[in-house]
Amino acid sequence: MIKQKCCPECGAKLTLKELEHEGLIPYCENCKEYRFPMFNTAVSMICKYQDTILLIKQYHKPYYILVAGYLNLGEGLEDAVKREIKEEINLIPSKITFNTSKYYPASNTLMCNFILEFDDISSLKLNYEIDSYKWFKENEVLDNIKPDSLAKWFYLEYLKK
Repeated sequence: MIKQKCCPECGAKLTLKELEHEGLIPYCENCKEYRFPMFNTAVSMICKYQDTILLIKQYHKPYYILVAGYLNLGEGLEDAVKREIKEEINLIPSKITFNTSKYYPASNTLMCNFILEFDDISSLKLNYEIDSYKWFKENEVLDNIKPDSLAKWFYLEYLKK
């Protein structure tokens, strides 16, 4: 199945064509070029302060999730993590560690999850994107995070380490 239906260069319809060692790849007959699938990239963060984990509610939804956001064009993963955390909760992490990643087909997004540790949370201030937040003890997170969500999957991966 081709998620990207048109060539990003000329706009012509893409077809699937065999590429040696790669399989079926979208191909532009007009440009005579293979067009590897494009997708969004985002970061999500497990925010840790002492023995607690931050969960947030956004956009008037009733469930808790992790802080997350999309990368800007040309931005590195770690830079996006620092920017998103500063923008959304006004904190600066003392440590950033990669956790894991997973493709999320609903939004055609590669989600890259990080573990952030904070020494000081006194400057925490929510921006307009976040309705509310709560710091949960690590053993309370699974009972409070959105069920069957990517956020929960990331947290379960974190617990394995």
